[in-house]
Amino acid sequence: MAKHAVLSLGANMWRCLACAKSELRLDLTLACGQSFRWRETAEGHWTGVMGGRVWTLTQTDDTLWYHVYKNQDKQEEGSLSDRKRRAGATLQEEIKSEMRFKGALKKEEEEPVAVTPQHDTEEEEEMLRDYFQLNVKLGDLYREWGAADPHFRHIADIFTGVRMLRQDPTECLFSFICTSNNHISRIQGMVERLCQALGAPLCQLDQTSYYNFPSLSALADSSVEACLRELGFGYRARFLQQSAKQILDTHGLQWLEGLRGVPYLQARDALRTLPGVGTKVADCVCLMSLDKSEAVPIDTHVWQIAKRDYKYAAGNGQKTITDKLHKDIGDFFRKLWGPYAGWAQSVLFCADLKKFQKLKETLHLKKPKKEEDSEEERMVACKKTKIKTEENGTVKNRKTKPVCHKRAKKSVKDEKVV
Repeated sequence: MAKHAVLSLGANMWRCLACAKSELRLDLTLACGQSFRWRETAEGHWTGVMGGRVWTLTQTDDTLWYHVYKNQDKQEEGSLSDRKRRAGATLQEEIKSEMRFKGALKKEEEEPVAVTPQHDTEEEEEMLRDYFQLNVKLGDLYREWGAADPHFRHIADIFTGVRMLRQDPTECLFSFICTSNNHISRIQGMVERLCQALGAPLCQLDQTSYYNFPSLSALADSSVEACLRELGFGYRARFLQQSAKQILDTHGLQWLEGLRGVPYLQARDALRTLPGVGTKVADCVCLMSLDKSEAVPIDTHVWQIAKRDYKYAAGNGQKTITDKLHKDIGDFFRKLWGPYAGWAQSVLFCADLKKFQKLKETLHLKKPKKEEDSEEERMVACKKTKIKTEENGTVKNRKTKPVCHKRAKKSVKDEKVV
């Protein structure tokens, strides 16, 4: 059976491009709630689906390594679901048939997946550069944000390399419809079940099957809502099916991607006409797939960051985020951080996630240690200066010792407070 690739087992199956960790950190960018399709399949190795292909990514200090898996031969004989859909079978019948088909393959192991690099290397490198928006110099942005915002500068010392992904608009939209009243781990499970039920199979690695994200046509099928309710989507099942149907009936297949070419507010308002898409979800889609770097998604989590770390007082008496409050908080951060405000916000959002709290704790240990070391160095320097002065028989500065002790005592007191 095909296995997930690991760089240490043979770099000849991998390709790479120059990319410093200060420009991209996979562990932060792929796990901070932008995309829900990446898993750490070995230490420092992330496997997921992007652009209809299965990738494993890893990195060294100055290099991004990637391995692209060959899709299953003949796409499982032309995709059973496509053929049965043309024959008029219901979605539930298709799913059961596909499950039986995959079970037979697993049992007899007749069609192993070949794990070899694809030949179109230039296309895949361009896909990767586009997905991570590597044309944007993140280090320059960090310096600009840090110069304008001392709190960001403090956070950025640890949380470097958090980039904004440029995702497929359909995948981004329908993934974020699933985020309503939800948390990251549960969203990941829902998106995975959505792909298993409606997406085309791509390959199988270490008994894990990978699927492409469903097409708009598959999502708009009349039987989708009932199917997804059975899979635990609840009220979101109706939003997914109705939004896909509305896009196809009213706008057409290219509408979502076309929103990349319109102004931010126009794109956001257009998305808000879809069932299940509020201001926050629309902003996420604008920022993470439609090239609107100024979009700042606001939820209670971000509102808390604004109040706690920036003393933002507007709306303190409110219990929910109104459209006006959403706009006001977004404008506050846009004024502070500039045209890439949405990117800056993602760094603070990432730093505030529970899964990264151990990393964040180093921020509180780092500064006191530096202060303690610097005080010890000053004390040693003062003592050496005093001894040298007395040994040389020059004029003695009797104030040196009391001043040094006074500083040291003050430092100890400050350290206890911290």
